Amino acid sequence: MKIGELAAASGTGIETVRYYEREGLLPAPARTESNYRSYRAEHLARLQFIRYCRGLDMSLEEVRVLLGFKDSPHESCGDVNAVLDEHIGHVSRRIQELRALEAELKALRAQCGEAREARQCGILEGLSKASHAPQKEHGQHLKGVHGKA
Repeated sequence: MKIGELAAASGTGIETVRYYEREGLLPAPARTESNYRSYRAEHLARLQFIRYCRGLDMSLEEVRVLLGFKDSPHESCGDVNAVLDEHIGHVSRRIQELRALEAELKALRAQCGEAREARQCGILEGLSKASHAPQKEHGQHLKGVHGKA
């Protein structure tokens, strides 16, 4: 199948397929006489595996490690367990950060019980005050949730 067919069959963008090839996660396909990529069912299965792992919020490096074990089926899966345990810890930390974010947003929302002029909005006032506070007091959780503060 051509790259567009592979992309459609897996629900992946064409540029993402090319990116996974460049990163070595997806092996380069054979080429037709007219130099088109020619993918096989194995490419689709691997791409679906990658997409599922990414859907579980695994990093590309974690996916790379797991694919290494898939490519070496006679190896011990102890390291697979370790990768998953580490990822579970990462997810647990993110859940805590998201709960803190939720609490902060609820506290902001509580500052404005009814609609009024924007200059009197408790939410906007709270956001303004928080944006001028040191990072340790407000927004620290944003770094983990959004990748930057």
